[in-house]
Amino acid sequence: MVTFLSGGTGTPKLLDGAAAAFSPEDTTVVANTGDDVELGGLLVCPDLDTLIFQGAGLLDRDTWWGIGGDTERTHDALGDIAGALGLETGPQYLPDERQTEGRHLAAWRRFSGVAEFMTIGDRDRAVHITRTSLLDEGRTLSEVTDRFADGFDLAVDLLPMSDDPVASLVHTPGGKQHFQEFWVANRGEPEVEQVEFRGASEADPAPGVLEALQDDVVIGPSNPVTSIGPMLSIDGVGEALRETKVVAVSPFVEDEVFSGPAGKLMEAVGGEASTAGLKTAYPFADAFVLDEADGTEFEEPVVRTDTEMNGPEDAARVARAAAEALEAA
Repeated sequence: MVTFLSGGTGTPKLLDGAAAAFSPEDTTVVANTGDDVELGGLLVCPDLDTLIFQGAGLLDRDTWWGIGGDTERTHDALGDIAGALGLETGPQYLPDERQTEGRHLAAWRRFSGVAEFMTIGDRDRAVHITRTSLLDEGRTLSEVTDRFADGFDLAVDLLPMSDDPVASLVHTPGGKQHFQEFWVANRGEPEVEQVEFRGASEADPAPGVLEALQDDVVIGPSNPVTSIGPMLSIDGVGEALRETKVVAVSPFVEDEVFSGPAGKLMEAVGGEASTAGLKTAYPFADAFVLDEADGTEFEEPVVRTDTEMNGPEDAARVARAAAEALEAA
């Protein structure tokens, strides 16, 4: 039995070949929900959706976001309407007093849908409409995710990290930005002063998460701050990881990150933007998988391989390295 902690694109890319080392029937994936946003009244769960679309064979593998070949007519029409009406475009984070009104799960991540700043395909939007409607009927995010996982015939068990709202907020000299605004709209360019996981102190792990963390755990090469950090900020998760066997796959080759803003964000939270910094990010890790060109040394066991993943064969190689690291831990 193995549990993967997943966020962004790093761990999903690893999951492309995980079956080479781990039986899907014995695999659980816990997904980050700190990146979720409510956009125009619809709850969008990017990291859950990537895993759902990936497992169903629908994922757009050029972007690792949304459904491949999806149309974007509604998204384009929203832009056209905003232009015709002379409305402001770009991310419009609703005022603080509006962040906690209405749907509890959307707290601190609520955006206007006027000329939506994230491109959402039409079939993708149907998922968000269905999810939001099921939540409004009284179901929890865990229950809705389980329904989607069954309906899309996923081979692994998929769990959200929490049924409570946790919002990843990036504080910049110009004010706070939700991570999606920082990364999607502003391309990660603003200076980062700190990162906050708002709501984490009141959030509980979703049903099944702590039980899943009793199994061996693999943390894929996701962003340690905003992809994995929100999970670690929830009470009980860090303690559970200290009690089980954990392998972390580095998203770095020494001080070079494969993709995304991991380096910038690690520096903002006082960490070292490198493989060596994983020791601080994941103090509970029992072993590491590093790129063969990465000379970083740890006291814990290290397995080296080519960690660049451009397809299932590459992912299978890294998954086998993770399994070897679990054996060595």
